[in-house]
Parts: sequence; C-alpha cells; structure tokens
Amino acid sequence: MFITPAFAQAAAAGNDTNSMLMSLLPFALIFVIMYFLILRPQQKKVRDHAEMVKNIRRGDTIVTSGGLVGKVTKVVDDEQIEFELSEGVRVRQLRSMISGVRTKGEPAKDKGEKTETKAEAKDDAAAK
Repeated sequence: MFITPAFAQAAAAGNDTNSMLMSLLPFALIFVIMYFLILRPQQKKVRDHAEMVKNIRRGDTIVTSGGLVGKVTKVVDDEQIEFELSEGVRVRQLRSMISGVRTKGEPAKDKGEKTETKAEAKDDAAAK
C-alpha cells in the first residue's frame, strides 16, 4: 500500500507518445499565432520600406530617421542620396536611414523627350 491509487492508474495508461504530443501542441499553436500576428506583418513592413527606398528619385521630399526633412537633389548611388535641407545646405544620407517619403517628385524625363516651357504651354492653351 505504498503506491497511491492515482499514481497506479497513471502508470497503467502507458500512452506516453500521445501525452508528449499533447504537451507540445500549445507551443506549436503559440508559434503559429506569433507568425501570423508578428512576423508576417513585420516582413511586409520591411519589404515596403525597401521598395520605398529603392524608388526614391530627384525631387522627392523625404524624412530621415533623425527627423530631418528635405528635398532630394541627387541620387548618388544605390546606397546614398543627396538632399537639400534649406537653400544651399546639402547633406548626403544613406538610403537605409530614410524613414518616409512625403511627396513624390516628377518622374525623370527621357533625353529624347521634348520639354515644354511654361511660355509655350500658355501659347498652346491660348491657341485652343
């Protein structure tokens, strides 16, 4: 009578594989929930930021991670841009340190494309 009846009943069950699977099930569910609530949205955010940084061009107004706001004057290379904080003050910045693009600039014009001046546009509008 040294063994209690409850302990003897648990030992008699002998279904050890099923109990181990049931003890690991909550951990698997936690991982799945974390994947959908935390990891996937974070991956999407990183992908969107990389796309935004890749598409920065001259004329865009940007916000750096330090809080500086300026207008892009030159795209130096794949890693750096040059932007103007105020008249005559230009700064080089790593693309990865840009936190947002506020306004988009005009797309770059093709070299073969004719650019129309404001006076020519007014003349065309007056002729119509």
